[in-house]
Amino acid sequence: MKTSNLGSSGLVVSALGLGCMGMSQAYGKGNDPESIKVIHRALELGINFFDTAEVYGPYKNEELLGRALKGKREQAVIATKFGFNIEDGVMNGVNSHPKNIKKVAEESLKRLGIEVIDLFYQHRVDPSVPIEEVVGAMGELVAAGKVKYLGLSEAGADTIRRAHKEHPISALQSEYSLWERGLEEKIIPTIKELGIGLVPFCPIGRGFLTGQIKSPDDFGDDDFRKRDPRFQGENFAQNMKLVRLVEEIGRKNGATPSQVAIAWILKQDPSYVPIPGTKRLTYLEENSAAADLDLPPDDIEELNSIFARTSGPRYEPKNMAMVER
Repeated sequence: MKTSNLGSSGLVVSALGLGCMGMSQAYGKGNDPESIKVIHRALELGINFFDTAEVYGPYKNEELLGRALKGKREQAVIATKFGFNIEDGVMNGVNSHPKNIKKVAEESLKRLGIEVIDLFYQHRVDPSVPIEEVVGAMGELVAAGKVKYLGLSEAGADTIRRAHKEHPISALQSEYSLWERGLEEKIIPTIKELGIGLVPFCPIGRGFLTGQIKSPDDFGDDDFRKRDPRFQGENFAQNMKLVRLVEEIGRKNGATPSQVAIAWILKQDPSYVPIPGTKRLTYLEENSAAADLDLPPDDIEELNSIFARTSGPRYEPKNMAMVER
């Protein structure tokens, strides 16, 4: 597996990471033994960048990753996140007060079974706490040797600038894929100017770009995609037309639609490190092969032109209000 520099910070990771959220929530029931096998196989394939958060579960995903990497810590770059208020195991708004940031860092270290967090993100911007105070507290964790690098998730351009002025930000994690291009107008120019790397989550469009999803009825009641506007009604039908193109380009290049979607991101910039999530070995191996897929310029151009707009917003209004602020 090739490696990538996440921006200009000096943080070097595998060209692909592994998003671990779905192992513990959001996409139906988890299977911890199988998920641990996936994590171990990722290491064998050269994938060393693992993404989790306190809110995934909550807490269960960090604990799972900690168990999987026990005795293998030196092989892994571990990213986790803070930023939500969790009460009785339920997320209840955002919380980036400095006292909570430091509390979460200590608890995440214990759950992960490690002494230092490689990359510590603010999960969502908290409008009640100036970003300078947030990053100041994060910087104190770096000074204390408990965190190596700092990141933001789903932050707006002005917030990114102010944060980076307070303490170097190594990475921005936000949704970015063939069918979600909202970062391109303001966010991507900002992070490129500042030398910040991009960690795209959901690079396969929450599974939509695999071509395996045929109907909104494919989702169980415990799958949050059932409430994603892009998977509903006319939006679903319109977006399926985009999937057909990915399938066609995949056939031309002897690749699966998922591999096309991931390879497209890798072609955009060498500092982009997508983190496709999976809890199945077959999909992990399929996704990892995308790092070696060299899509011809004509196919890249066609994908760029047709995927400029996807039908439907990323979230319902409540959650949309929490991104890019």
